[in-house]
Amino acid sequence: MSNAEYISAAQAAQVVKSNDRVFIHGSAATPAHLVKALQDRHNELEGVELVSITNMGDIDFNKPEYKKSFFFNSLFVSANTRAVANSEAGDYVPIFLSEIPLLFRRNILPIDVALVQVSPPDAHGYCSLGTSVDIARAAVDTARTVIALINPKMPRTHGEGFLHVKQIQYMVWHESELPVVDYSSKANEIIRQIGKNVAALIEDGATLQIGIGGIPDQVLQNLSGHKNLGIHTEMMSDGVIPLLEKGVINNSQKKINRGRTVTGFMAGTRKLYDFVNDNPLIRVMDISYVNDANIIRQNPKVAAINSAIEIDLTGQVCADSIGTYQYSGIGGQMDFIRGASLSEGGKPIIALPSMTNKGLHRIVPFLKEGAGVVTTRGHIHWVVTEYGAVDLFGKNLKQRGRALISISHPDFRETLERAFYERYKLHC
Repeated sequence: MSNAEYISAAQAAQVVKSNDRVFIHGSAATPAHLVKALQDRHNELEGVELVSITNMGDIDFNKPEYKKSFFFNSLFVSANTRAVANSEAGDYVPIFLSEIPLLFRRNILPIDVALVQVSPPDAHGYCSLGTSVDIARAAVDTARTVIALINPKMPRTHGEGFLHVKQIQYMVWHESELPVVDYSSKANEIIRQIGKNVAALIEDGATLQIGIGGIPDQVLQNLSGHKNLGIHTEMMSDGVIPLLEKGVINNSQKKINRGRTVTGFMAGTRKLYDFVNDNPLIRVMDISYVNDANIIRQNPKVAAINSAIEIDLTGQVCADSIGTYQYSGIGGQMDFIRGASLSEGGKPIIALPSMTNKGLHRIVPFLKEGAGVVTTRGHIHWVVTEYGAVDLFGKNLKQRGRALISISHPDFRETLERAFYERYKLHC
């Protein structure tokens, strides 16, 4: 077809054949309109493998009628793909986020069709991958066929996300609002205290890796008195905007990409999408670059702030599963934990509430059977809860146990102390 022509989503979906491997653009860029058109063809298809990281929007594949048609091979499980990833119609690939592009570039998971959502072509014919360059850059570079949803609501971002119309085989015009997430009003007193505890560890001139969620949002809200902060992060949300506008984040101390905020993808409100639109101070980059520990370490005082599902008394961090149930993925946690630890003055931080909303304790004697270790006890440094912050780096197993018990929930400390005694025959 001519690149000047647009076709319908239903027509574009006809390109996908049985047994194809189909990439779905992730996060706020999830092309739900194209996905639904593909789902409408489920009776005509068999064995289509879908690969993606975090998705947003209504793209539920956990339906009996889809079992023979689609297999969801998730590279990072999200809320709307969790059920199918844990079923016979899906699975999860354990992999560092930084290395996912290698699956495409090395033909380990060659892509037949890439479904992406992009900004309209500019005067020179370039669209932008917008809110999510991350692994999408490698997918569109290597896919046999690229189908692009052209959405004028998608911001045109600077960095490595530009895609010329000549690289797109089929284009579908569809205007719709991007998915939004807003954590600013969801914080409770526990999350607010964790935010304060983490912010107290961050020095002036630090480079931040900070994601989206209640804890990152609270950390950012407690940094307004800081100076000369930088951002080099795999993902970001609205919380950075006030600090950028006030000059608290100015990226002036960074050794690479000085003066510019670097991210791999973003999700937030319309305010964020408008803020990054055609903003040359925001660079949205290939995740193999953003999450490369050798790149991360070059910036000063990297504070990498990540979370966890549970931590055992030796410092092993489970961040991707609840026992054998795949909840999320390895993602970029280890990329940044390692990068921060190698950065001059860096602080790798795991921040988490001491208990879940259901009253389950997160600092435990042993991880649940089948739990995945994302950050090993050899990589762990700072652990922060609402009860304080401890640095496990250089501490032996007994010292770690005592330190972690000191920031656990008070109602569970006696149980942890008993487990400590049973293991070491010593009192805390």
